[in-house]
Amino acid sequence: MKKLIAIALFSVFALNSNAEVYRVGVVPQFEAQRISRIWQPILNRLNAETGHEFRLEQSESIPEFEKAFLRGDFDIAYMNPWHAVMAYEAQQYRPILRDQSRKLRGILVVKKNGPIKSLEQLNGKNIAFPAPNALGASLLMRAELTREHGVTFTPRYVGTHSSAYLNVALGSAAAGGGVMRTLAEQSPALRDKLRVLYQTQPVNPHPLVVHPRVPEELVNSLLGVFLTGSAAEELAVLLAEVPIRDAAQSSIDDYLRLQDLGLSDFYVN
Repeated sequence: MKKLIAIALFSVFALNSNAEVYRVGVVPQFEAQRISRIWQPILNRLNAETGHEFRLEQSESIPEFEKAFLRGDFDIAYMNPWHAVMAYEAQQYRPILRDQSRKLRGILVVKKNGPIKSLEQLNGKNIAFPAPNALGASLLMRAELTREHGVTFTPRYVGTHSSAYLNVALGSAAAGGGVMRTLAEQSPALRDKLRVLYQTQPVNPHPLVVHPRVPEELVNSLLGVFLTGSAAEELAVLLAEVPIRDAAQSSIDDYLRLQDLGLSDFYVN
């Protein structure tokens, strides 16, 4: 009996050691613990449904995440729309899934009872942004303020959306970039000090992308798990935390229009 158990254990170990492992990257909008809490249950379900192993590989920062997907480190990744264009151009990553029920807009907040009432009043002021290449909160916002409204300002990159909002509330910046979802997550006391002055044009939200080396059969299997059957119903609850609240199939055509916005002129390497 012991011999049979040993043989069985060896067989399982040998099978797992030869199994294909697919590396999954997630843009680090939040701290690592929160990303793991959101994504690990999703990957666990994909492991069970497909028979393949999907392993979460976290990046310490958005610049590190960018370097990783530009090298092609991830097999599958969740990224912002401009990252999707960059990843397609560099490695032929292609979007396969996105939320079809919403659009991404950047917002610019100012002090609720402060003196700033128009974009023109921001000329010569400091504006806080979470990071240079956060799409709605920074990249698209800086492009529109500069090109469409002629605002000249000094950008300050403060690390997170929460920090950008806090800088405005404390008077350290005249305005701050973010998105409506992260503003809604702030404490009521902080939100009550802020007012949305401006919103960018809408773009399609963050997609899930795959590298060309991922077999087409597996891509189709993933789409089937995400979009049909009982597994899709359970995954829908998990995906809402991402947030992808109404999952639909996607393609690079959903994002290539971003190339026409000249965002590369505002991208910070």
